[in-house]
Amino acid sequence: MKPIGKKIFESPVILIKNLDSGDILCVDSSTSATILDKTTLGMKSGFRGGIKHENYTSRVVDFTTDVNYFVSVSSDAKESRLYDIGTKKVIAKVNRHQGGVSCVGIDPLNRYMFSCGEDGKTFAVDIKSAKLAFTLPMHSDSINDIVFSQNGSWLATASCDKKVFLYSIDSMALKHKLITHSESVIKLEFLNMHRLFSIDKKGNGVIWDMNSGRVITRLKGIYDDVIHVTKSSDNKFLFLATKFGHILVYELKKYELLCTNYIKLSNHITSLGFDGQNQTLIIGTSANELYFYNIYDGQDEIEKFVKEKRYSDVYRYIVEKNPLLQYTKIYQKVEAIWELILAKAILALEKGDKKIALTLFKNFKNIPSKNTIIQKTIVEYDEFHKFVLFAKQGKMALAYSLANNHPMYKESTIFKSLEKNWKRAFMLAQKYSLDPKAKDKAREVLIPYRGISEKTKLIKDLFMQGDIYRRFKIAIGQKDFKLSFELISQHSFLREFPEYDLLINYADALYIKAQKLLQEDDTHSAIKILRVLLDFEDFKEDAKDIIDSIELKHKFYEAVKKDDYITAYNIMALSEELQESKEGVGLQKEWNKDLAKANIYAVDGDIIGVKSALSKYMSISSKYIHLANIFGWAYMIQLEQSIREKKEQSAIENGIKKYILCFGVQEQIEVFFKIFKKNYPKTKLNLKLQTKGSIEMWRPSMIVNSILDY
Repeated sequence: MKPIGKKIFESPVILIKNLDSGDILCVDSSTSATILDKTTLGMKSGFRGGIKHENYTSRVVDFTTDVNYFVSVSSDAKESRLYDIGTKKVIAKVNRHQGGVSCVGIDPLNRYMFSCGEDGKTFAVDIKSAKLAFTLPMHSDSINDIVFSQNGSWLATASCDKKVFLYSIDSMALKHKLITHSESVIKLEFLNMHRLFSIDKKGNGVIWDMNSGRVITRLKGIYDDVIHVTKSSDNKFLFLATKFGHILVYELKKYELLCTNYIKLSNHITSLGFDGQNQTLIIGTSANELYFYNIYDGQDEIEKFVKEKRYSDVYRYIVEKNPLLQYTKIYQKVEAIWELILAKAILALEKGDKKIALTLFKNFKNIPSKNTIIQKTIVEYDEFHKFVLFAKQGKMALAYSLANNHPMYKESTIFKSLEKNWKRAFMLAQKYSLDPKAKDKAREVLIPYRGISEKTKLIKDLFMQGDIYRRFKIAIGQKDFKLSFELISQHSFLREFPEYDLLINYADALYIKAQKLLQEDDTHSAIKILRVLLDFEDFKEDAKDIIDSIELKHKFYEAVKKDDYITAYNIMALSEELQESKEGVGLQKEWNKDLAKANIYAVDGDIIGVKSALSKYMSISSKYIHLANIFGWAYMIQLEQSIREKKEQSAIENGIKKYILCFGVQEQIEVFFKIFKKNYPKTKLNLKLQTKGSIEMWRPSMIVNSILDY
């Protein structure tokens, strides 16, 4: 592929970011920032940061999307620094890492800057207050990458300890430790539908389900070291950049590898980005270049081929030049033409006119994938004349046997006619079977279908279970749909009766009507219909989910209307749809604002201040774990302060015991305990022997002003 644009910088571009303004931010290894116009690629503004980065395989710089602040690892990697771009001054530093800073990041809502270290720790600084807000549960080895979900609710870290940690930013809690990699995890990327991608040093790519923490699938075909990852804005494609300048592409529906050499550059790739507005992949290189590639490049050529009916050139172009074109509308048009040609050719073969079929296929025969289908179709229809003959002669067993050997025959009008005759005969036999005196007539009607394996069981069931049919018919008449489906599940032959078709059509009509009522916002009438569908096995789960969702929404909006925040927040915690509603976003903003206030107090261990900031959430059960985390953090600050102030050993030991009683043995307290033992070597305290609580069992009633005086 050829780039549609190219820019040259003074140093390699190491960060590409989409801004709130719609422009593109490019930052080079000297921390010089350039804002480009997406349309013209011209420079709109920029500034020089002057911080040189020799090692930038991990993220060493990040900017807020409003370009008011940026965070950078220092040149010696000993600390991370938060800068105010307006004043060009450092407003916060993180120098607590034991070892170097390995990567940094800013969440999409521009609330926190994160500093990750070789010691496995992650510190979060509140950007507005420029104060340390919290730390996250730590890895046991260096952190290689930190990424954020688009809505700013989640962050994930990848570590040399072979683990991926998934955290809730709102609660500062660890949701999952994702463990499956056998090597150091180096890169991450959040996808849609609650999925997360991770890849390790050996090229093992994994797609995770964020809700369950389980592996969805493992990507195949990665043999080189992957150093950068990005995705298309519509979440259709995942792009991986390798150490040797190759771009691999995966589609994210079936997780298939589309191309191992989508783009090949002669220089090392230093950054990846994606412009969703223009469907452009942006690549930075070690030669100070920034390339822009239209991922659907070649559509004009494809359209030209289609007009000239050069379909083989269409497929060849896609295979050889750009596999992503198979996801365009023009390709779908070609596929529709192929399906039409195939249908016409099959009709010709059914009539025994092989010559016409071959003529129809001529524009597709040079396409390997289509030629396979063409050859198979022609061979398949070699015996079709026999099938027609058997059908006309009434030799049903032979006709059905051929159809089973050649499945394509089942799509023919003749086979469909045979099936229609079978249903007619079976319905007549059903009628006779209900009359004990007419059973011989029923057998006579079904004689032509003897020896057909798929019909034999149905015929046998018909004569043995006539009373079942009568019960089935009565159940439908009385609208006892639950019993109707119980009978169907036990006696599959009932599916051959016309009443079964009526039942299914009735369910489909009810479901369509319910959906229409929901669109019209008539939820009361919709629920009435959905309750009927609860008795229909195929619709049971769907109907129950919709009813639960409607009832949840009603309760939520009623709670918001009455300013019943306890109910509103608790319900909102159960539904992502409500979280994304206008009211939900408003409540979340209010929580974030109050949480930011609480963080200011928490970093000083000020429990009274934290309580004051979060007082209205103390009765909201869905917030308990969030509250537990921030109070736990404030208590950790108190414990750390107690060592600095050289408090009595017994007082600190008491504080450690009480912390464990409230929150359990977490990584934070284990790390603190090591520091405590260094400062108080005579202690005989053993963490394993303490009475342990858990963060899940913590309640606001357990709050005290000082963990030391508990």
